[in-house]
Amino acid sequence: MNKVVVWGAGSGLGLAIAEYYKSQGLSVYGVSRAPEKSERALVVCEETYACDATNKDLVEATVAKLPKDAWIISTMGSFKADTPVDYIGHRYLIDALEQNSCARFLLVTSLGCGDSWQYLSEAAKNGFGNAVREKSLAEAWLQSSKLDYTILRPGGLINGSVTQTGMLSQVQEIHGVIHRMEVARLTHELLKSDKTSQQIFHCVDPSVSKIKR
Repeated sequence: MNKVVVWGAGSGLGLAIAEYYKSQGLSVYGVSRAPEKSERALVVCEETYACDATNKDLVEATVAKLPKDAWIISTMGSFKADTPVDYIGHRYLIDALEQNSCARFLLVTSLGCGDSWQYLSEAAKNGFGNAVREKSLAEAWLQSSKLDYTILRPGGLINGSVTQTGMLSQVQEIHGVIHRMEVARLTHELLKSDKTSQQIFHCVDPSVSKIKR
C-alpha cells in the first residue's frame, strides 16, 4: 500500500500520523475541518480536504473524492464541543466508507473505551469520560459494519519521536503514556499485518514515564 488517508490530520495525533507516513514514502491525503489553518499539514499532505465530519453530506462528498485503494485512518475527536465528532462523525464516515467500498480502516480511540471502561480512573471518567463514551459508540458502530477494520486504543498521548518500544496488547487493563509518533508507527504495523482485521488493540510505551507538555 502506498497511499494513506488521515482524518483529523490538522493537528495532534492525526498530524503526527500524517508526518510519519510521509517519512515512510507513502502519499498522504489529509482531512480536517480547516486544513488551511495547519501549515504543516499543507506541507506533509499531497492533498488536503476540508470537511466538518458532523455534516453527513460533506462526509459523503469527501469520501467519494478519496482514493479507493488507500488505507484510511481516523483520529477524529473533540472535547466539550457542542456537537462532538467522536461518535456521529465516525458514524457518518463508516457509513460512507461502506458505500464506497473503501479498502482498509483503522480507528484510533483511547484507553477506557468499550470493555476497558471499568479500568479508567474516576478522575479520568470525570475529566474526559463523555468523550470516551462517544468513542465507545463509534467502536460499536464500526464493529457492526462490513468494513475491514482495526481499532487502536492508545494511552495518554505526549509529544516525542518514534521510540520503537511501544507495546501492542489485547489485555483489557493497561495503563500508561506513549508518544504520538510511536502510535503512528504502531498503526503502520497493524495495517501491514493480515492478522489484525476485526481486532482491538491497546498501546502504551513502558519506556516513557514522564508526561511532557
